[in-house]
Amino acid sequence: MVAKKTGAAAGRSKRNKPPAPAPTPGPEPAAPDLGIVGLGASAGGLEAFEAFFRAMPADSGLAFVLVQHLDPSHASILTEILQRCTAMPVVEAQDQMPVQADHVYVIPPNRDMVVFHGVLQLTVPVEPRGQRLPIDAFLRSLAEDRGEHAIGIILSGTGTDGTLGLRAVHGAGGLCLVQEPATAKYDGMPSSAIKGGYASQVLPVEQMPQALYGSQRPLARRQAAAAPVPELPPGGLAKILMLLRSGTGHDFSLYKKSTIGRRIERRMAQHRIEDVEIYARYLKAHPAELQALFRELLINVTSFFRDPHAFAVLKSEVLPALLADKPEGYVLRAWVAGCATGEEAYSVAMLLREWMDESHADVKVQLYSTDLDDDAIATARAGLYPPNIAQDVSPERLRRFFMKEDAGYRVKKEIREMVVFAVQSVVKDPPFTRLDLLSCRNLMIYLEPELQNRLIPTLHYALKPGGVLFLSPSESVGNHTELFEPIHRKWKYYRAKPTVASTRAVLASGLSWTVGKGTVESQEQSLKLKESDVGELARRTLLQSFTPAAVVTDLQGNVLYVHGDTGRFLRPAPGAPTHNVIEMAREGLQIELRDALRRAAVQSLPTINAEVSVKNDGKLLPVSLSVRLLPEAGAHTNVLLVSFQDRPGGPATATEPKTRGRTSVSGRRIAELERELDYARESMKAMLEEQQASNEELKSINEELQSTNEELQSTNEELETSKEELQSVNEELVTVNSELHIKIEQMAGMQDDMKNLLDNIRLGTIFLDRQLKIRRYTRDASQVFRLMPGDVGRPLADIRAEVQGADLLADAQTVLDTLVPLEREVCTAAGTWYLARTQPYRTVDNVIDGVVLTFADVTEQVHALAARKARDLAGAVVDAVRDPLVVLDGSLQVVTANRPFFREYGGTLEATVGQAIYRFADGQWDFAALHELLDRVLPREGGFERRIEDHVFAGLGARRMRLSARRIGDLAGQVDLVLLVIETVATNEAAPKSA
Repeated sequence: MVAKKTGAAAGRSKRNKPPAPAPTPGPEPAAPDLGIVGLGASAGGLEAFEAFFRAMPADSGLAFVLVQHLDPSHASILTEILQRCTAMPVVEAQDQMPVQADHVYVIPPNRDMVVFHGVLQLTVPVEPRGQRLPIDAFLRSLAEDRGEHAIGIILSGTGTDGTLGLRAVHGAGGLCLVQEPATAKYDGMPSSAIKGGYASQVLPVEQMPQALYGSQRPLARRQAAAAPVPELPPGGLAKILMLLRSGTGHDFSLYKKSTIGRRIERRMAQHRIEDVEIYARYLKAHPAELQALFRELLINVTSFFRDPHAFAVLKSEVLPALLADKPEGYVLRAWVAGCATGEEAYSVAMLLREWMDESHADVKVQLYSTDLDDDAIATARAGLYPPNIAQDVSPERLRRFFMKEDAGYRVKKEIREMVVFAVQSVVKDPPFTRLDLLSCRNLMIYLEPELQNRLIPTLHYALKPGGVLFLSPSESVGNHTELFEPIHRKWKYYRAKPTVASTRAVLASGLSWTVGKGTVESQEQSLKLKESDVGELARRTLLQSFTPAAVVTDLQGNVLYVHGDTGRFLRPAPGAPTHNVIEMAREGLQIELRDALRRAAVQSLPTINAEVSVKNDGKLLPVSLSVRLLPEAGAHTNVLLVSFQDRPGGPATATEPKTRGRTSVSGRRIAELERELDYARESMKAMLEEQQASNEELKSINEELQSTNEELQSTNEELETSKEELQSVNEELVTVNSELHIKIEQMAGMQDDMKNLLDNIRLGTIFLDRQLKIRRYTRDASQVFRLMPGDVGRPLADIRAEVQGADLLADAQTVLDTLVPLEREVCTAAGTWYLARTQPYRTVDNVIDGVVLTFADVTEQVHALAARKARDLAGAVVDAVRDPLVVLDGSLQVVTANRPFFREYGGTLEATVGQAIYRFADGQWDFAALHELLDRVLPREGGFERRIEDHVFAGLGARRMRLSARRIGDLAGQVDLVLLVIETVATNEAAPKSA
């Protein structure tokens, strides 16, 4: 057990302990207004990436995320390649990595990637290889996360990946750039995006950085001014809207100004126009730009089964309840408004078909699908969609409802025939009526609240009582709760209440289809009158002549229908126009009428009768009031019939003299006044309670505002702290940047030094990768292999070698397999000798990544070694021969001679070596016969045998010699030697005949 330290020791230990290192600040999360550029590419994308980043400034303030189709089984070197093209940091993305401005992030192999709150999220793909659509997935998440700050770029590639993602970016208000197909190595992806109509601009890659800069200027101006919504001059905006209305026939004045402003600013930036007045004149002079702006304002963003849980509720809950009590052969009428390219309409049709097949229901379907964009409707009618829809449609539904074609998936005939597509505007064109289901999703979010309030009654008017309205999660019916009741609050299903209040609202809405055309109700009534017979006319006459005046109201007293002459009982109330029967009631009728309506609504009594006196033109008229509940109107209706009928007795004037009936009249009047007083007291009490509730609510709101203010103050303090931290981080980043800059300069200097070193030591070097492909080589290596600058990247096996009798490629493969260096001497056809060394190529991380071949010129060493060996050989041979022997080199100079030679002919070895045979011994060996043998016979025949020659030597006298000679060489045949053997023979020996 370790003993505890004493207090002093502990104190010393604590004082001597070095301070803990400060935590390294991590990368800051992405700012909400940071523009993120998603670049998608497939085949041929590497060249496009390089061209893009060569033209892209390093200080644009944008972040770049590259998504490319990569082989999942091989490591990617895309980051290393792109780092040479840009000064921005290029890193391989990691899970939970925040995105920063002026950085480049590359998707790693075998990963799917999305962005959420400015942070990259990586997952292992679940789709099989070949069915993954990583570009679509990333661009969709980018659109949701960045909104108008999202930028999607589609570059070279095959297939259609990226098209649906680009549609999401376009719908979010972001910028969409597509590479010009003519400049792309593979134009499949760019062409698909252009065909889809989601390209803001189609440009060569080199021009995209300038387009990005122009698109960011409006955002930068708004950020500098702290204005989240673009503020266009009203006059210029009005001119543009007027041009759009006159040029396209569609009025965008009640569309949300924020959306319109962003789209107009984006178009202005693309044309480098700063002033909206100038852009208005540009639109007037260029009709094509007007159409382009119109397409820009149409946001055709949809997908199959968008919000899958909402469609699951439609199939499992809404449709069964909607069609529960419908007879066989019932015609289901449905309308999908704002269908864009038709995916939602086909989704509804597929659900209906599935439900009918599963429930064995015999229902006929009339499904109408409309949109403002005629191009989108043409796409919907064709029913051909890219392969990307496999992300949204299950494999079972793809198999059942689609046909696979080369270009994608086509909707089968049984589903296509269920839908009728048409170009229609919900604002200026009349709606379809008597509908069971109306889907209007993600349309009203682009409209101003005023237009939404005018449009919702139109949707109610189009539905049958009990019909279902289907909205998106971000939409609602607003304050029109009298028209709809919710079915499913989360997924925004509403049931239409049976009331004609929507008819009046539609007539008062001012929508263009209601102006000057009369109501649909009046048109239907006219049609019925034309078709009615005499009996129907008689029935109506009797009703008008013999039935009491009456009105039909809802439980709140709102008049829905008026029958007969009600002028004696009701009159327009002063102030703003109203249709409430209580406010319209004449004096003496209000109290009893209010009480009767209240009891009918609360107690659900079938009939309530009362007798009242109504004052009209100064006269009191006895009237019988009757309030009846009309249950036959439907299960979901709350309709009351209020009828007025004169009682016998005639009118009595209010100013007649006192008579016998005065007491009874006064008593009734006092009773009425007392009831009015009681009602006033109750009303005042209710008003006080409401006021008290309002005060409590205001108090609660005030407390919430105070809490919010405190939170904002705390946030402001945190921002100040963050600002200081950011300043510190910025300083650290500047320091790190300086260090990195110095390191880069050092590396550049080292690279120059290494180049000069390799060029000056005249050492041939070839660097090979693991596939034995040439990475780079030095100039002297071309003496061994016939290398050219264009051979970098080619296999070494494709290059012809100048060496003889050696397989350097096999040596390289052996070294790569065994990691054991090899070396050997090789000779070229030109006679140059090299020492070839083959060694493994090791990276900085000690990873074997290829082979290095070096060639050192050792020709002189080889020749010297051969000469030495020859001399040694000659000496050994010479010493072993008993007859005189002389060794000559190729130029007939004496290399060596043996002792018998010197004993016989005199001289010394030191004085003889290096001299020509003809100059040896003062020229005594310079005679014609020896010249003939050595200069002619020896080169021609390679030697001669036992030739007898006579010669007189000074000091030795006449000698007869038998001469034999033979040319020899080393193993490589490089050193040429001549062995000359001289035998002394008797003078009487006959000489051989001359050849």
